[in-house]
Amino acid sequence: MPAGYRKTLIRQIGQHAHSEIVGQLPEGNWITRAPTLERKAILLAKVQDEAGHGLYLYCAAETLGVSRDELTEKLLDGRMKYSSIFNYPTLNWADMGAVGWLVDGAAILNQVPLQRTSFGPYARAMVRVCKEESFHARQGFDVMRKMATGTPAQQKMAQDALNRLWFPALMMFGPSDAESTHSEQSMAWKIKMNSNDELRQKFVDQTVPQIEFLGLELPDAGIKWNEARGSYDYSDPDWSKFFDVIQGNGPCNVDRLAARNKAWKDGAWVRDGLLAHARKKAARKHAAE
Repeated sequence: MPAGYRKTLIRQIGQHAHSEIVGQLPEGNWITRAPTLERKAILLAKVQDEAGHGLYLYCAAETLGVSRDELTEKLLDGRMKYSSIFNYPTLNWADMGAVGWLVDGAAILNQVPLQRTSFGPYARAMVRVCKEESFHARQGFDVMRKMATGTPAQQKMAQDALNRLWFPALMMFGPSDAESTHSEQSMAWKIKMNSNDELRQKFVDQTVPQIEFLGLELPDAGIKWNEARGSYDYSDPDWSKFFDVIQGNGPCNVDRLAARNKAWKDGAWVRDGLLAHARKKAARKHAAE
């Protein structure tokens, strides 16, 4: 395997795994505050899925010769990144709808093509991940539908959540193709199947009719149907904000990494115990042989 191909895969799969794990934090914060028992159970199942996605992806990365401990340590000290979207706060229950609908909807567009990526363990992990992500997106849209057809206060919350998360969701596809450092090489190696701008356009074309169906206002005054292209025009995100968040200056960067560092530290005794048990088990097996 070429060293550059391996390095690129470790970076992409590791970042993807970290995003699934960190992505539990803004949603886990709402499990006990969800409005009904049914909503609590659904959100709990979603967060559990995301933990599983992280584990599938860490396993895929381990086939490249890197341990999940190494990957985690790189996340905790800032050497590896996760998706910028998880550095924004979830302020109310409507945000749980917007996260599922927009964020997981964007994730599906990114991840479905990865079922055909050139690295087999990554492609196989994506098959199950994408099935579960489709449930997450439907859950989010259902929350937004309930809010958008609810009381005036609920409708206002739904609109506010859409307005705040629209541009961060567009940024999930990465910088424009002209500014993307890795896209061209990743597509040549067939690690990525589509360019950032191509997927972003597909997301806008898919989501605008859904916004109109919900009866919400478009979150971007620049959204207009372009008859000649057969797609929607839209305003570019403020990329300076994207790069600022990537550099660690988003609204929740410090909190997210602090939470992960605390979890890693608090779980040390569990890891130590499991390793000690594994060593004893291996020693007994060796003695019996």
